[in-house]
Amino acid sequence: MTSADIENTETWLPLDGLEPGFSANRAPHSRDLDGRKITVRLEDGTAIRHEFGPDTVDWAIGEENGSDEYEAFEVDSGLYFVQFLHRHDPRQAVSLVLDLTGGHALAVLGVIGEPERRPTVVSQRFDVGTIEGCTVTGAAPAPTAELLGRRMLWQYSPTHRYEHVYLTEHWYTFHCLSGPEQGLADTDACTYYRIRPGIFVFAWREKVVPCAAVTIADHRNFGPGGARSHGALFGLHEDGKQIVHFTFGAYGRLLSTTVYPDTVGD
Repeated sequence: MTSADIENTETWLPLDGLEPGFSANRAPHSRDLDGRKITVRLEDGTAIRHEFGPDTVDWAIGEENGSDEYEAFEVDSGLYFVQFLHRHDPRQAVSLVLDLTGGHALAVLGVIGEPERRPTVVSQRFDVGTIEGCTVTGAAPAPTAELLGRRMLWQYSPTHRYEHVYLTEHWYTFHCLSGPEQGLADTDACTYYRIRPGIFVFAWREKVVPCAAVTIADHRNFGPGGARSHGALFGLHEDGKQIVHFTFGAYGRLLSTTVYPDTVGD
């Protein structure tokens, strides 16, 4: 890709063009939730009921209900990351963090707006809750600044390698080191939540490509390939009409940490 192509965002790879091969380091789908009925009660009192099968989840919120295919990933002991796309409205995707040990939950609803929507086509809503029937212990999921200043290398496949620089509570920068987007870089809006010590949800919303992502990453091991993340990308096909939704995983390592001095000079 030439420098002119890189600077012309109209030539950037669409989301469906990124998908082939991007999921090579995805973890296997966990069936630990099969047969479980889990009700998440959000802070506003809303109850979301889930009944998990091997590959589908039946859910209900008040009078609204549905059945969707899902993928679940075991992040840590008793901690699961669940992804599903609503059949009744495929412009909505759910990312669900279930901490069956601590009794906490975090639900992220991604919604695709019109292709002309700004600042980002895909919006995200974050709701914290508890799991009924579980003894609630420890801190609830909450926004965090713990990742700020870190520069991470994430490898999604043998060829897809990206660095992330976590700049502020609202912005991060990505840079593709190798793969079909090699050389591309941008700064996008993002959100961070602390789930457990050393385990974080990191979500971003891209302004050039109409897509957003939700990931959960274990940062407790910073050796080569020691960090582990699971995630899903959600957005529009190149034609601006079809929905693209796929899961992925990555291995990561810490490259550096920036600590800003209080003053410059003396």
